[in-house]
Amino acid sequence: MNRIHVLDCTLRDGGYCNYWKFGCENIKKIIAGLVEARMDVIECGFLTDQVPYIPDSTRFTKVEQIVEVIPKKQNNSLFVAMINYGEYDILKLPECKESPLDGIRVAFHKKDLLEAFKVCGQIQKKGYKVFLQPMVSLSYTDEEFLDLIKRTNQLNPYAFYIVDSFGVMKEKDLTRFFYMVEHNLNPGILIGFHSHNNMQLAYANAQALVALPTNRSLIMDSSVYGMGRGAGNLNTELFVGYLNENIETKYQLPPLLNIIDEVLNDFYQGNSWGYSLPNYISAAHNAHPNYAGYLDNRKTLTIEGMNEIFDMMDEGKKAAYDKEYIEELYLKYMEKDRVQEERLAELKDKLLDREVLLIAPGKSSAAEREKIVQYSLQKNIITFSVNYEYDENITDFIFLSNLRRYRELDAKKREKCIVTSNIPALDVYLQTKYKELLNANEAVCDNAGMMLIKFLINIGVKKISLAGLDGYSPDPEENYADPGMNVHAQRAVMDAINQGMTEVLTEFSREIEIEFLTKVKHIKIL
Repeated sequence: MNRIHVLDCTLRDGGYCNYWKFGCENIKKIIAGLVEARMDVIECGFLTDQVPYIPDSTRFTKVEQIVEVIPKKQNNSLFVAMINYGEYDILKLPECKESPLDGIRVAFHKKDLLEAFKVCGQIQKKGYKVFLQPMVSLSYTDEEFLDLIKRTNQLNPYAFYIVDSFGVMKEKDLTRFFYMVEHNLNPGILIGFHSHNNMQLAYANAQALVALPTNRSLIMDSSVYGMGRGAGNLNTELFVGYLNENIETKYQLPPLLNIIDEVLNDFYQGNSWGYSLPNYISAAHNAHPNYAGYLDNRKTLTIEGMNEIFDMMDEGKKAAYDKEYIEELYLKYMEKDRVQEERLAELKDKLLDREVLLIAPGKSSAAEREKIVQYSLQKNIITFSVNYEYDENITDFIFLSNLRRYRELDAKKREKCIVTSNIPALDVYLQTKYKELLNANEAVCDNAGMMLIKFLINIGVKKISLAGLDGYSPDPEENYADPGMNVHAQRAVMDAINQGMTEVLTEFSREIEIEFLTKVKHIKIL
């Protein structure tokens, strides 16, 4: 049977909800209640020298300040504090025998791993139990995580954690990480799990983890009432109730309920935490929850708009919160609609009384290249290519509705791109609404060529010449001028697409003059 230890982090993680200003008497009341509830480990707050100490808060600048809030009767609970790597001078940390703390939790990002381990070694030499907290476990590849475990074995700390910083882990993720740790970590090191509740999975994942067969001791982090940043954490009162019922532990629930009733309810009313759509979106994008908090607090965005901003974020910026970066993205996004209106008006002016040459990537676009180039050089022609750039010398605009094609395109070309709204982009010439360009024919409702023609009709173009719009052969080698664009599909699918294109082009021809510049193999010429 597992030996389960519960670590309550209300006074530390919960502090994100009230700037750690619990009030001195409330801090004492919470710790006394956690002791009475028989919590195995009680986290008293942060140790930091980044901010001045406020007596009513749980961001301590000296270990001596913690003495005042720890009760004499302790029921064998361990007392710990957390240090974020780089935010506390370890030289200030007294020897453990002179301290009320039994252990120090050290949280660090992957980029700081090597230096953080040196700090952990210094703490260990002072006699403290060291809890390793490598944040955002999902940011590590399996190879990197195994290397992390190897380094941990050399340090031999008290505990090593799997950390679901953004509340995005599914059970399969947690199980994968657990077995990497189980099979490679020194037997004497405890395995910890710290979760967040962005996807409402903290409780389910905790149950799944303690059900796994292992002889190791586990430390499960939780907070009373789930108090924690954004979506909050695993609820202490729920989890210990589950343990009492299923593993015959002896945690006391009434003191936890009293903490909720007498202390935490007031904080919840002032600044609530828990599941929300913004927190879900941050988790879905595996991004720091403070980004969701910033965007939500603006009170100017729809959920769709918020999601679009997350789509636009660089992967390397997601793990650590960067306020200047999210402000810049937000301002660019809010400016986008005005830019789009200006660009659309500008495009309409450019196309006024002009003809459009639409170049699709079919085989004929290569076979009849000379004809296409000569036609494009006529004075009255504006050239659009579809989902790629045909020729930088003759292509005026590139229309893209395919995210993969957009990502394959040289970033330097984006200033001439017109993209549909399913593509997250801020640096393009124009973005247009995806839904407005769909047609009713299921086989080709979002075919890029058909979408571009509808876009051109919508902005008043009177005539289009089509090149490279050949239709599709069941043989993928016959479809694209660039073999790298080839896709495989069944004959019935290709036949339906060809028929659909014929029907939609017939409908479009009632609104705009359409002619084929290159030979067509698989669709009917109007």
